[in-house]
Amino acid sequence: MRVLTCLAALTLATMPATAPAVEAAGNTSQKTANATFTQPAGWSLKGDPAAMTIVAPEGDLELSFVDVPGAANAAAAVATAWQRQYPGFNRKLEITAPAAAKDGWEEQVNFSYQTSPAEHQVATAYAYRRGSNWTVMLGKGNAATFEKRLGTAVLALGSLRPAGYTVESFAGRTPHRLDAARIAALKQFVTASMQELEVAGVSVALIDHGKLVFSGGFGVKQVGKPDKVDGDTLFMVASNTKGMSTLMLAKLVDEGRFKWTDKVTAIYPSFRLGSDATTASVEMRHLVCACTGLPRRDYPDILAGSSITTPASTTFRNLAATEPTSKFGEAFQYNNLMAAAAGYVGGQVLYPGVELGAAYDRAMAEKVWGPLGMTATTLDAAKARRGNHATGHGADIDGRLAVAEERINTAFYFERPAGAAWSSANDMIKYVENEITEGVLPNGKRYIGAANLVERRKPNVPLGEHGFYGMGLMGEKTADVPWYHHGGGLIGFHSDLYFIPDAKVGAVLLTNTDSGAAMRAPFIRRLLELLYDGKPEAAASIKAASGSIKAGRIAERKTLTFPADPATAAGLASRYVSSDLGTLAFTRKNGQLFAGNGVWDLPMATRVNADGSKSVVTAATGLTGIEFVIADAGGKRGLVIRDGQHEYRYTEAP
Repeated sequence: MRVLTCLAALTLATMPATAPAVEAAGNTSQKTANATFTQPAGWSLKGDPAAMTIVAPEGDLELSFVDVPGAANAAAAVATAWQRQYPGFNRKLEITAPAAAKDGWEEQVNFSYQTSPAEHQVATAYAYRRGSNWTVMLGKGNAATFEKRLGTAVLALGSLRPAGYTVESFAGRTPHRLDAARIAALKQFVTASMQELEVAGVSVALIDHGKLVFSGGFGVKQVGKPDKVDGDTLFMVASNTKGMSTLMLAKLVDEGRFKWTDKVTAIYPSFRLGSDATTASVEMRHLVCACTGLPRRDYPDILAGSSITTPASTTFRNLAATEPTSKFGEAFQYNNLMAAAAGYVGGQVLYPGVELGAAYDRAMAEKVWGPLGMTATTLDAAKARRGNHATGHGADIDGRLAVAEERINTAFYFERPAGAAWSSANDMIKYVENEITEGVLPNGKRYIGAANLVERRKPNVPLGEHGFYGMGLMGEKTADVPWYHHGGGLIGFHSDLYFIPDAKVGAVLLTNTDSGAAMRAPFIRRLLELLYDGKPEAAASIKAASGSIKAGRIAERKTLTFPADPATAAGLASRYVSSDLGTLAFTRKNGQLFAGNGVWDLPMATRVNADGSKSVVTAATGLTGIEFVIADAGGKRGLVIRDGQHEYRYTEAP
């Protein structure tokens, strides 16, 4: 099973504990023979300083930190670590990719191993070297637990450093202003990153102490066409819509229409989430905190035939059929349906009885985009595409840059408060400026009370070593400097916005290529380097990300037969149905296999898995890798598709 995460190679799998575990009372600093790391709260600990293992609360996910002094290279260190911790481990290596050397490490290499879909397991290794000493992180575990515990797994891995290393700190440093030289350096970083990552177009805006110091574009709106990106070019900003939706909610709280702690059912009585007990527990703030334990549930959107005409009420119908998999506040779990519900409830507070989508659209225009002067921002994709807009791009099945299959993006429109807005760098920087001024408009008038705006930045659930999720915003701390952001990603479009309150600096980064996602973290790192004279690490991170992306593409392509294997294709039913996902129909066109759901029709590849099972896999640009495992049962042909915590079954249609 191939699992995509914010840590490109961090995949984990399970082995039973071989010794009693000691429960941690909270996040605890641990020291191996040659390194230190943080044991997350709720994870148990076993082993000794030469090889320490932390175990997730479920007991089926382990991270081991193994010291291997004197190994000849990363591969030798990893092989030694596997045999020490898990004798007999013999999974086939799928990907090897160097990572950026930072945090005191002189070399880092990532390893990912092959698993089969039915196992629902993941396995990975990270090798870190300082001097002649290697520290290897081994990850083995259940894929569902991995997804559920990602926020704390990232904490453990992100905190790993050589023993005795002094962490970089910008404390006490006065940030530089974004003068011409620093702006030029950041622009050079953007153009070099685009070339390294093969990004078609990027738009950037920078604000410093209330002044727009740069706004402009790099590259093209669409490959093969001459039109250049500029500061007014519209991009899908995807999940950056969430922060704007929570700003609308904060404005309503500011007006006294409800409190963050009010029960959702008191404001919108028809709201349901799983059981009656869970429903009664949900407060308004819970809808946007990623802290309720509700996992991602995107396949029903992508596959069920959702489109631009799917009613917004589908959001609430789908939520009623789901239940959290962890306790409130226990783990970071990102769910688009919850954020969408929040926006729609806000719309109903303002315009009760008006259709959910129309009420939300009107609320955003009147309460956010109008007051902030964001005149180009829209939820109307057709309108956006009629003007100055970027086209989404991705890698085709052979790794070539091409126009992406954007029709899938319309599947999420019914939950648009979570991610359907189109905006430009020039518009988004106005939203960022409002965050820096804490609600004071450029004309000096107060738009919203600071307390209710800042409430969105308070920690609700931890995410990584120094990060957390607030309400539609993420908080982070780099070298003791706090900053805030939120990313957005849909097929062909990846973006981020950033603001550093202490420096009174903000930025917007919009890209029209899937590999642009790899620019997001290095971009803020480079900005911080320029403001605080930080260690130059951002460029190395871009280079490492590029290598990892290319290695992943090559490894994936080796496993796929495209066009699809004729014998496998011939064995498929022409039509399948699923109670959760609707209909999936297979057709053959010009020797190629296609799968469609009535809204889109995608080319398909085939794969033989390590356990001998076979899969049909999407092979569209920007959407390669959705895997349907052939799983005939009960005399009927069938397919199974899995995400982190769900399994869906299709059965041959009568």
